[in-house]
Amino acid sequence: MDLDQFAALRTPEGSAVLAAATEVAGGDPLVAAAALRSRGVPPGLAAAALTQAELRRRAVGKFGPEAAGMFLTRPGLEQATRRVVADRRAARLAAAGVRTLADLGCGLGADALAAARAGIRVYGVEADPVTAALAAANAEAAGLAGMFTVECGDATAFDVTRVDAVFCDPARRRAGTGRRIFDPNAYSPPWDFVTGLAGRVPYPVVKVAPGIDHALIPAGAEAEWVSVDGDLVEAALWCGALAGVPRRATVLRPERSAARQGPPGEPGEPATRSHQLTGTGDVEAKVGPVRRYLYDPDPAVVRAHLVAELADTLDATLADPSIAYLYADTPQPTPFGRCLEIVDVLPFSLKRLRALLRERRVGRVEILKRGSALVPEQLRRDLRLAGEHPASLVLTRVAGAPTVLIGRPVAGAGTPG
Repeated sequence: MDLDQFAALRTPEGSAVLAAATEVAGGDPLVAAAALRSRGVPPGLAAAALTQAELRRRAVGKFGPEAAGMFLTRPGLEQATRRVVADRRAARLAAAGVRTLADLGCGLGADALAAARAGIRVYGVEADPVTAALAAANAEAAGLAGMFTVECGDATAFDVTRVDAVFCDPARRRAGTGRRIFDPNAYSPPWDFVTGLAGRVPYPVVKVAPGIDHALIPAGAEAEWVSVDGDLVEAALWCGALAGVPRRATVLRPERSAARQGPPGEPGEPATRSHQLTGTGDVEAKVGPVRRYLYDPDPAVVRAHLVAELADTLDATLADPSIAYLYADTPQPTPFGRCLEIVDVLPFSLKRLRALLRERRVGRVEILKRGSALVPEQLRRDLRLAGEHPASLVLTRVAGAPTVLIGRPVAGAGTPG
């Protein structure tokens, strides 16, 4: 979408076309386009409206009902922070006393809007003119235009002395191609500028890829990994006065039994609980034998290098020093991992495993793996399962040897709401 198409969508006619596109989107795109053209909608406007309708449909998982009024781009939506994560970050900034924030490279405005909702005055800077225009429109749609304003320009040129805090989510994909950038110095803004913010403002926060090399984490910064309902979604560096601990794993899980009720006619939004595990990130867990219960740590715990800290809370040990599965004698509730009861431990042998599962009439398996080169879907085909019972298979190593564990989930232990 270019600025002319965006301007057309903002007219009364464009709004009507967007509404019509929302009605026909979600099915065959050719049929949807034909439906709009049959109403006399110009092809370019129809394409732009259908793209917005489809992006809004996809965005509901990140932004909830507000997605219906947002303007989006594909790369912007992909990099945008989920609302539950952005709201939690904004609450932490507000609790620290932040009143003004610069969002350098604000994209579509997801984080800026969260900060504005928390009462923080936000100045967004975005290099791409279309994205900057969309972010401003999103602020207007949310009723936050007075709290979040956007300028199109170079993020590195913004005078950060004007604000208490800076949030920066550097672009990690190349413009035009969408290819991932693995060299931090090729980010936009570049890594040396981003890490230099810690010496220029009291409260700097940087969103980074979850796979960031720990060696790149600046000294004195708090590195936090965040998962939502078991999916690792981001990492962030809290610097300066915001740094509380060396490493933090934050696990956000919806409460299955409760929901926040929205206005009449709108669906309720599940309440979310935040669970925190902290530590230094450089402690090694003890190693011992395979025991009756296996814990599969949440990916935020693994990436934060806090498996040893989790092991301490569960009185658990590793069976292999390089594999992040924990083993304990008793099951305990924890939000930081899944728990399985192990019923069999055997050296990996396809023939033996197939025979054992047939003997037990296992017809459905979930397959977990760490430290195994086997492809789960290929193994599933090779097992040629037939039966009415389920089982959990864990492909791993024990003391360096390829091993398969057969187990079942433990009700009431691991990943409570």
